[in-house]
Amino acid sequence: MNVAKKSGTWLPLWVSVGIALGIFIGNKYAQLAPPGSVNASGKIDAMLNYVDESYVDTVDMLQLVEDALPNIIRELDPHSEYISATGMKRVNEDLEGHFFGIGVNFYVLRDTIVITGIVPGGPSEAAGIMHWDRIVTVNDTLVVGAKLRNEEVTKKLRGEKGSEVKLGIMRAGDDHLREIIVTRGDIPMSSVNAAYMLNSRIGFIKLGKNFGFNTFSEFISAISKLKSRGAYSFMIDLRGNVGGSLDVVLAMVNEFLNKGDLIVYTQGRNFPRTDSYANGSGTCKEDDVIVLIDEFSASASEIFAGAIQDHDRGLVIGRRSFGKGLVQGQRSFPDGSAVRLTVARYYTASGRSIQRGYERGRYDEYEMEAINRYIEGDYVNVDTVSNHLIPFLTMGGRTVYGGGGVMPDIFVPRDTVGINPYYNLLVNNRLDEKYAMLYSDANREKLNSFGSWRELHKYLRQQPLLLNLVSFADNNGIRRRPYYIQESGELLENMMYAYIIRNFFGEGAFWAAYQKEDPLIKKGIELIETGKAERQAIVNEEYKVK
Repeated sequence: MNVAKKSGTWLPLWVSVGIALGIFIGNKYAQLAPPGSVNASGKIDAMLNYVDESYVDTVDMLQLVEDALPNIIRELDPHSEYISATGMKRVNEDLEGHFFGIGVNFYVLRDTIVITGIVPGGPSEAAGIMHWDRIVTVNDTLVVGAKLRNEEVTKKLRGEKGSEVKLGIMRAGDDHLREIIVTRGDIPMSSVNAAYMLNSRIGFIKLGKNFGFNTFSEFISAISKLKSRGAYSFMIDLRGNVGGSLDVVLAMVNEFLNKGDLIVYTQGRNFPRTDSYANGSGTCKEDDVIVLIDEFSASASEIFAGAIQDHDRGLVIGRRSFGKGLVQGQRSFPDGSAVRLTVARYYTASGRSIQRGYERGRYDEYEMEAINRYIEGDYVNVDTVSNHLIPFLTMGGRTVYGGGGVMPDIFVPRDTVGINPYYNLLVNNRLDEKYAMLYSDANREKLNSFGSWRELHKYLRQQPLLLNLVSFADNNGIRRRPYYIQESGELLENMMYAYIIRNFFGEGAFWAAYQKEDPLIKKGIELIETGKAERQAIVNEEYKVK
């Protein structure tokens, strides 16, 4: 056994654990500092200096620190974290709502990069790249015939603003490779996935995975567009949204509240209480509003839902949210990395904390809660966790609960009809999406002839897509299961319709098609149309979790 090699393998782990637990450097190394004079940071410095000076092998000290820091911060709470310089670049792109690239959507089909969408006005459109083009080479390097991952493609196509990338393009009908040089530019990342009318009076807005710096402007634009189409009631879909900028969510919820309404307050040990109020400039103060949440709605999403709920301003429907009520401050380092440290808790207007409980050092259990809730049936039965939480009163006197996420006013269970082992196999292997892409590619001339996604949807419903998908899955090692196929057929068809529609009409059309039969949306429409989402009706009805 190579003892030196084995020691080198385990060294980062042992040092990380040692630093995180504040290893006591005893009498053996007393020469490192006089007794009683070494504080926590001094011990860390002393240990690192000792390793650097005396360890048997050469050690990359910078990498050692990079490995150790996440473990130190991880010991504090579930949401404090150290983020490397590379990680911060990704985080900033999500928050800032843009990146530098060539401006295309793509799909790796049969080991070939296929262009499925082009950003209007972006670098690729300017260079002459077209929908359904194949990228064969990047800077003269072949990028077909290998098992490409999306991350690898993204890395090749993104780069510094103003830098050039030479693409070898194969286009339908060509017998030779086209060489096209694209100058990378600023590519926006939309954080509002969809905004469309559910009927003649209800506007629907679907937010993406987080609240970025551009989300408010996109949100206001969506509201303006929907109001111009006759909307005077709104459904805001925050399912799957994990949070983001506090300033952004304050601006968004301000659109629905009256002047002086307390939105949220934050407070910590060395972080004095700070109150955030609505300023009365909102454009939707008289409009009915429904907020959709689920078990993955967190942080800023919970602030939005909690403010609407506490002021009896609208109804929150769905399932209990994630439960993240901790506020992170950020300190950046010169190399671009940063520490996000929990400095306060936030509280809704009723005084409730949304943060669910945790024990220091037992964060695996914390992260497993979503799965545990699924196993325990919380997603399909009325969540009775309120029996163990502290009750609070809204401004109108209704009972809400703190300490474990936002409890919805009206519980709508997770729709499990059609979800069975066969369905899970197809979806987990993304065969529904892959077949939809193959079908789109093979029939693109016909499918591109429709004037709207609704026309295309009507056409697709007449095609034997399910039968073809089953054969495709069979050829890919997933055998036919007639009973399961019949049970999950409608779900699988709906997914394929949405994927195909996205290839021709974009992300907004995808969501509109995918959510046509969504039970939460149907419930929201019912509440608005029966007048139960009006402020006075909400207070009089005194909704409980039901």
